[in-house]
Amino acid sequence: MSAHCQLTGARPGFGNTISHSHRRTSRRFDPNVQRKRYWLPSEGRYVRLTLSAKAIKTVDSIGIEAAVVRIRARGEKV
Repeated sequence: MSAHCQLTGARPGFGNTISHSHRRTSRRFDPNVQRKRYWLPSEGRYVRLTLSAKAIKTVDSIGIEAAVVRIRARGEKV
């Protein structure tokens, strides 16, 4: 599963792990991404979205129809 959110566009961030001796090694900060299935009444079908935890809360507040409009405006396929 790709670690990016379809609604917010959150992607992994990159940085360094710094040890006690101050050696730096690369690391990756992944967003909290979940696969979630929603019923889309306008199309009469379920859609499976890859969303971050923050985006799931956004969908709960604005509704799935408005969220799908935003996702499509970003150029993502639903």
